[in-house]
Amino acid sequence: MKWIRRVSVLVALLVVCCAIVFFFLPRCNDYQVDGQLNLAGLGRPVTVTRDDSGMAYIRARNIEDLFFAQGFVTAQDRLFQMQMTRMYYEGRMCELAGPQATDLDVRMRTIGISRMAKKQARILNPVLRKQFQRYVDGINAFIKECPEDLALEFRLAGISPDSWQVEDSLGMLFYMGYSTAANLTTEIISQMLLDTLGYEKTAMLLPLNINVDDPDDKGFIAMPPREHLGLSLPFDPGLWAFAGDRTLRVGSNNWAIAPAKSMTGYTVLCGDPHLDPRMLPGVWYPAGLICPGIRAVGVQIPGIPGMGVGRTEHIALSATNNYGDMVDLYIETVDPENPDHYLQGSTSIAFGHIKEQLKIKDKSAPGGFRTQDIDIRTTSRGPVVSKILKGLDSSRVFTLRFAPVESMTPDIGLLGVLTAKNAQDLSLAIQDMAVACFNWVFADSSGNIGHQASGRIPVRSTGGTFPVVVKDGTDNWQGWIAPDQMPGQINPEKNWVGTCNNKTVDSGFPYYYSSYFAPSFRYERLKELMAEKAEQTLLDMWQYQRDTGNAMARRIAPVMAQTLLEDPTTKDLGQILADWDFKDDPDKAGPLVFQTIYRHFAKAVFEDDLGPQKVMILLNSWYYWQERLLESVVAGRSPFFDDIRTAGKTETMADLFVRAAHAARKQLSATLGDDPAKWRWGDLHTLELVNPLVRKGRLKNLVGTGPMPMGGSGETLYRGWYDFDAPYAVTHCASLRLVVDMGDDEKLMAVLPGGVAGRTFHPHQKDMIADFMDGSVRYWWFSDDAIKTHAKSTLTLAPANPN
Repeated sequence: MKWIRRVSVLVALLVVCCAIVFFFLPRCNDYQVDGQLNLAGLGRPVTVTRDDSGMAYIRARNIEDLFFAQGFVTAQDRLFQMQMTRMYYEGRMCELAGPQATDLDVRMRTIGISRMAKKQARILNPVLRKQFQRYVDGINAFIKECPEDLALEFRLAGISPDSWQVEDSLGMLFYMGYSTAANLTTEIISQMLLDTLGYEKTAMLLPLNINVDDPDDKGFIAMPPREHLGLSLPFDPGLWAFAGDRTLRVGSNNWAIAPAKSMTGYTVLCGDPHLDPRMLPGVWYPAGLICPGIRAVGVQIPGIPGMGVGRTEHIALSATNNYGDMVDLYIETVDPENPDHYLQGSTSIAFGHIKEQLKIKDKSAPGGFRTQDIDIRTTSRGPVVSKILKGLDSSRVFTLRFAPVESMTPDIGLLGVLTAKNAQDLSLAIQDMAVACFNWVFADSSGNIGHQASGRIPVRSTGGTFPVVVKDGTDNWQGWIAPDQMPGQINPEKNWVGTCNNKTVDSGFPYYYSSYFAPSFRYERLKELMAEKAEQTLLDMWQYQRDTGNAMARRIAPVMAQTLLEDPTTKDLGQILADWDFKDDPDKAGPLVFQTIYRHFAKAVFEDDLGPQKVMILLNSWYYWQERLLESVVAGRSPFFDDIRTAGKTETMADLFVRAAHAARKQLSATLGDDPAKWRWGDLHTLELVNPLVRKGRLKNLVGTGPMPMGGSGETLYRGWYDFDAPYAVTHCASLRLVVDMGDDEKLMAVLPGGVAGRTFHPHQKDMIADFMDGSVRYWWFSDDAIKTHAKSTLTLAPANPN
């Protein structure tokens, strides 16, 4: 009988645990969604209706109350996430993580996002300032009026939320702009190659950036004259960290089709921004915004008002990174007679100094914190971002210059998206967005489609691919590319327009634009899909966002397979590649064999020349080398194929493919067994979403997802990017999938890899994940009737002191 009692006790405990998990825990981190809240600062009542995903549809009687309510509702769901992002860009992570975050905080203080935001706030036009103010008023109203509804995460982290000012919201925008400034990567790697390989060999490795829509564009970057380069200058690995501190860096696909190409007879807009979505509940906050003159449903970065991606009654839009070059590194000479000065020609100029103080968590310090003063040195171009480098004849430092610091104007274009009546209005609003370089693709209700690039890019006399050597007071920035000269088009003859971070400027563009673009593989695949049918359905559009066709592999894998089939020790791997259809599906062996061999091949090509540390800096920047190595593989020759470490032998491409295949077999067999036919891409290529407070340990999978098999790769429309030095865990993929039919006034197709609520145990923290992973269609609601039909709760926000 004892065993019966034991079983009964276990069952009772199981019931109690289930009750805690399913009933108590979700309620311990919830907030008010029904009834009425009286809020000081609100002008007129606002209703907040939530659907079965917890998504809020906000209805206000004027735009000021709309933004107030958006700030309040966003804080309900995402205040802890907003606090973390803000502390990151402000350089305050030491307050949470202690001394281990010191280097990060020093870098972020050096970059100076907060200083930029304060400068922008001072000059913001009055109308925009009022709208931003109303948004942060709403955030502060939640913090002040609803302390019992603060997320559990604040208590677990031991912090309280900060109050918000306009500059804090603008800081989010400037941090996103800095995150898009990827050409910094090109300059750092180019300088590293120059230091390591010399002038001639570096010229052979500069990126190939090809506009596949321009038959005259060969993609070559000319090597600057030697006198414009920092020769014989030792490489500072610390620079690489500045390129890595961009957690909101954006990839993405977007496209729109004209009515003539749409089965519905209306324009259709598609977008899937590629960001790092691994921190639950995801990057974007979805909401509906409704007031007289505005009806919008879409997403925005929490902490920024308005809508970044989505639709209104008149337009729909989505963004990708256009990689316009908004940042330069400079090599500055320290005055040998006075090390607190730098030289511009023969003129000695004092470094500027910005004093900052870090607050560092330290249990042994009084009050649990200690402080550390830092001194940020600056020149006329920007902050010093390197240690002092000893050159042959002088000491040098690198400085960082970021265009939005100098290009900001009172207008930022952000909120014009909500009031644009057509494609032309939207294009003009986008031209005011100087902070970030995005490719905006859009559609309108009148049948127009288009593309417009945003951002302010300097007109340069020198610089871009390499850091600029400062020789005198001459400024290499000589103005700005005019907004109406930025890449863009409306209603192209082919009846569709799209971008995949690919190069969109043609060979006739009159200015240097960038030396960092995505390879053409995803855009090539998009062109193929668009050519397959004269008319496309909405389901076609949805499925194209999960297309696994790999245009790069289609050119390389046959060459690789032929080589491996000729060697008896690699024949089985060659056969898997020969039988593969070049689709990176999770249940296939082909993509895993290809990706693994190609990784080892790329490493073998460059490691002997660069060494183990520098080769990883190069290879982790996929865009820098992928098109260049593809060209070499197709040609079958490259001076880098020879391993300079093997005396008396000249290796060929075939030698390196076989060597890479052996390394791949050893690596994969240790994990998946000795039979390659049983290997599967999804066994190792996985996406794992984690809770911000429990990223490791036994509880990680309980409050996260655990690794989920995923298709796609860095080269497919179904993006599944992984870091070269940490295969094959996905770090960047679609952070949103969106398809908008401008003829459907009831709904839009959309899904997130997470949920609405940024609260642990909340039922809407991760309830969209299953549909995101299996490709199921979800709907967000647009019409009043649809919102009412799918309403699960309604909260009225009322003025505390009604007139």
